[in-house]
Amino acid sequence: MSWDIVLFNSKQKIDKVAELDENQLEPTDFSGILENSFDRIKKDVNHREIIGTNFTIDFYVHNELVNNTMLRLYGENGLYELIELAKKHNWQIYDSGTGEMVDLENPEKNGFENHRKYVEQILKNK
Repeated sequence: MSWDIVLFNSKQKIDKVAELDENQLEPTDFSGILENSFDRIKKDVNHREIIGTNFTIDFYVHNELVNNTMLRLYGENGLYELIELAKKHNWQIYDSGTGEMVDLENPEKNGFENHRKYVEQILKNK
């Protein structure tokens, strides 16, 4: 199963997405930065799949600068790779699974464990 996250580039420290000030968002070439940050990338028209050790990250390429982008993660290691990239580029990460912003300084507090438990519960109920 996948795990959806959103990358933001904002001057504002985003605590809650509902309180986001769109005027503080910065246009960014997320697609270009992602493609230049990983070695193994499968390309298909405007879709990209980053292939890493025990993870993949799917996303669609933007033909213009955008202030946020959605990614689909498969595997916890993908989150840790994105956390390091976010720190480097001053991005912020929203976890749609928990409905919260990811704590870049304390990644163990992030929602992957919750997501994993949710998936296990679904599989047990089948």
